[in-house]
Amino acid sequence: MWCKVANKIKVIFLKKERCYVARIIDWQGMKLVNICDKELVGKVIKDKKIKMHISPNYFEGELVDLDEALFLIKSCSIANLVGEKIVIETIKAELASKHAVKRIGSTPFLMIFKF
Repeated sequence: MWCKVANKIKVIFLKKERCYVARIIDWQGMKLVNICDKELVGKVIKDKKIKMHISPNYFEGELVDLDEALFLIKSCSIANLVGEKIVIETIKAELASKHAVKRIGSTPFLMIFKF
């Protein structure tokens, strides 16, 4: 992004917030992507029937911003998404239906399979 200030061009770098954690796994010729809201890593989410640990071993990879996360979702075979922010943004980008979202307690969970 740039703007013109007093006949000089000034480049402005916008720092995108890296609020998601993404891990990419190549498995049997498919690309599996696990993405969660970064504050969920290491937490346990549960309801009456399910208890799920957002394990650093399974989810933690690199911090990514929204554009990077959406690119990974578009380019993968299978996506596991956990957290309010990533699930909402995925639905807003029309990469999944809100009807596919499940909740574990109050935390949204979304799995996308592309075959």
